[in-house]
Amino acid sequence: MKRRDFIKTTSMAGVGAGLTILNFPVFGKQAPSNKIVLGVMGVNSRGNWLAQVAAKLPGAAIGYICDVEDGAIEKGLKAVAGAQDRKPAVIKDIRKLLEQKDFDALIVAAPDHWHAPAAIMGTAAGKHVYVEKPCSHNPHEGELLVAAAKKYNRLVQMGNQRRSWPNLQQAVKEVKEQGILGKVHYGRGWYVNDRQPIGVGKKIPVPSTLNWDLWQGPAPRKDYLDNIVHYNWHWRWHWGTSETCNNATHELDCLRWFMDLEYPTKVTSAGGRYSFSGDDWETPDTQTLNFEFEGNKAVAWEGRSCDPFTLEGSGRGFAIFGEQGALYNSGGDSYKIVDNKNKVVKEVKQAANPNQSVTNTVSPAGEFYDAVHINNFLESIRGKATLNSEINTGYKSTLLCLLGNIAQRTGRVLHTDPSNGRILNDAEAMKLWSREYEKGWTPKI
Repeated sequence: MKRRDFIKTTSMAGVGAGLTILNFPVFGKQAPSNKIVLGVMGVNSRGNWLAQVAAKLPGAAIGYICDVEDGAIEKGLKAVAGAQDRKPAVIKDIRKLLEQKDFDALIVAAPDHWHAPAAIMGTAAGKHVYVEKPCSHNPHEGELLVAAAKKYNRLVQMGNQRRSWPNLQQAVKEVKEQGILGKVHYGRGWYVNDRQPIGVGKKIPVPSTLNWDLWQGPAPRKDYLDNIVHYNWHWRWHWGTSETCNNATHELDCLRWFMDLEYPTKVTSAGGRYSFSGDDWETPDTQTLNFEFEGNKAVAWEGRSCDPFTLEGSGRGFAIFGEQGALYNSGGDSYKIVDNKNKVVKEVKQAANPNQSVTNTVSPAGEFYDAVHINNFLESIRGKATLNSEINTGYKSTLLCLLGNIAQRTGRVLHTDPSNGRILNDAEAMKLWSREYEKGWTPKI
């Protein structure tokens, strides 16, 4: 899509939803003061998509692409070609990228084990940061990232884009300010998919197109296997964070948002690798998480990575239950409210989005719904808005997922401090609060 067409689409959608995307004219020679120059780390999949979306926004330019694999770099360059009046420079090493003074903000969309270390490095280099979910591979990194944003006075937004969706923002006001459900006490989220086995990886020479050392970065070194790059690292604890951080982050974040939840008091997990066996998949493919909070509130999440059977008619979503009714979301920017007799009293549907595609695995909601969240980040840098998901908020939602993983891996019920989420009276579980790092790569602020 050409820049002018994208701007027209997002502008119309924004007006219809009570938002204004176009606060600044298109950047270029006539408007240099409006331009925010971005560097994007990780452009094979999600980062490739974010680069495309950001490049089309008024007043933004992709100045740098940072990736360690030649094929991904080609995809990244192609993604922004024609959308802006400059070709991004390519720098493979994030440390070298952050030495550059001529860009303003960093988008981090590399694998999960890179998220917090790269974001922390970015803030220390004076860059604002947009970091994909989950914001960290372990809780300690998340704590460091929150502290880094404060120490270096940088804006850090996590990519839980539902916080910027107009209908969900409206729904939050109805639940929290207008009390349309009465007192809420329980929430439930879910996600299903039909992922297939990943096989048993074979040790082979590292492809000449890949810098395996830089790909591993802060993670302790392991041999290259042929079933890790580009996606199956998600299901290996060494680099990934399970389906919980891969997808539950969104629904658990919405439940925290709607129900005014901070840190839990109790965490349990049940599940495992149930759908298949005999491959390298280590994380659960079937999992149920339960969280209890102060004020007699609780939430649950169910994930089935390899069973595509829907709940409430959708493959993902969340529901909130209160004294006077319930709210249901089917994964997009829509919701319905039912009363205590299960009668629909209100239904708000997602605005028509010509760019939406269920086959777009990196953004099934479509361009507008990513654009509004990135645009909120850019407008906050300009001083025209405040972040919809600043990193302290993003970390709290990520922490729920990470605590769920710790409960699963230890087989324990976790009791946690409601003031900070830290695990109480369990030294074994707290060993997973952090991780070991490759020498020279330990995050610090």
